[in-house]
Amino acid sequence: MNGPDATDEQWEGLAEVVPLRGGNEWPSWPDHRALPDDEPTEETRRFIVIRVQTFADAREVAEYLMAQLPVLLDLSGADSDVAKRILDFASGVVFGLGSGMHRVDTNVFLLAPAGTEVAEPAAGGVPHS
Repeated sequence: MNGPDATDEQWEGLAEVVPLRGGNEWPSWPDHRALPDDEPTEETRRFIVIRVQTFADAREVAEYLMAQLPVLLDLSGADSDVAKRILDFASGVVFGLGSGMHRVDTNVFLLAPAGTEVAEPAAGGVPHS
């Protein structure tokens, strides 16, 4: 088994080399997942709720929307003039990104990134399967 002409049969049954990672990371071996079991198995969906009170908060709305995260924009705590300015700004961002804006309530809007479907519930409420 010392020469370069060792056969596959000679290699079978030999110990496998298990590469280790540094620090607190998990060791790696065949068929082993390197992530802990508490990792979510499904894609996590989320949206951001922003209660805007000053125009300076408008930038945060744009940044989340540009990151393709839906934003629930609550303008109910803002002064009327500030709320109008923020709504104008948000409308421009929505238009520029090809996103959607949906009124949820008085001074509350859902800003949905392009490709996000926003559906109205059926007349009877939540559909049952």
